[in-house]
Amino acid sequence: MSANPPSPRQQLRALIQARRGALVPGAFNALSAKVVEDLGFEAIYVTGAGVTNMWLGLPDQGFMGLHEIAEHTARIRDAVALPLIVDADTGFGNALNVYHSVRTLERAGADCIQLEDQLAPKRCGHFSGKQVISTEEAVGKIKAAADARRDADLLIMARTDAAAVHGFEAAVERAQRFAEAGADLLFVEAVTSAEHIRALPGLLPVPQLMNMVIGGKTPIVGADELAALGYGIVLYANAALQGALTGMQNALGALRRDKQLLESSGLVAPFAERQRLVGKPAWDALEQRYG
Repeated sequence: MSANPPSPRQQLRALIQARRGALVPGAFNALSAKVVEDLGFEAIYVTGAGVTNMWLGLPDQGFMGLHEIAEHTARIRDAVALPLIVDADTGFGNALNVYHSVRTLERAGADCIQLEDQLAPKRCGHFSGKQVISTEEAVGKIKAAADARRDADLLIMARTDAAAVHGFEAAVERAQRFAEAGADLLFVEAVTSAEHIRALPGLLPVPQLMNMVIGGKTPIVGADELAALGYGIVLYANAALQGALTGMQNALGALRRDKQLLESSGLVAPFAERQRLVGKPAWDALEQRYG
């Protein structure tokens, strides 16, 4: 009898433990998640900033609630088979709220849940004016998240924004405490020097994620170098969003200028490609089967 294939959660755990700098893009809806999967990436990051920008048209300043991100997670889970890392911001309250949030997002299909130590309402890690809660409160929230898991394979990622508030060394100390509290993956946000990027993997005991924000405060370092340093994941949370925004501006700018827009312009996906990506042939086959 053949063994069961690994679950998405088991796949993700193996991926981060390999510490080979797996490139993980963010998705802001089911269609962008399908693009990520179609291109052969190994996991998807459900980006709170991206969902806020694309669904609400608002900046990443704490406007998304638990049930909104859970609904988006469930839709994406239904559309793709890849492991999902879900951005749960601050956990939407205190340690008890974190416990409830983990239960809710686990049920929605998250394979890893990211929690951060900002004071609510949180803001993008690359914005100015961030504040963080105390180390003890943050540790308690990570402990609650670890305890809330129904499935032992569910991963908890702990993010700290303390570098911008208290300095790099303080952020490393917090991350160490988060690992001791049960975090499976660590995320020191908004590292501002290449020297610190290169130092981090040797300073902390569990796998880490490095966030490459295009245009943000962290210097861009190639994924091959980050893999050699031992990072588990190299995150490009909003590459798809920023690419889509430029694509929309270019296509609609041409439409406004030229009063028409053709497939041959190279500015839009072909109609047939759009239908392929959303699985129309499979739905056509089902229609024939049941019709």
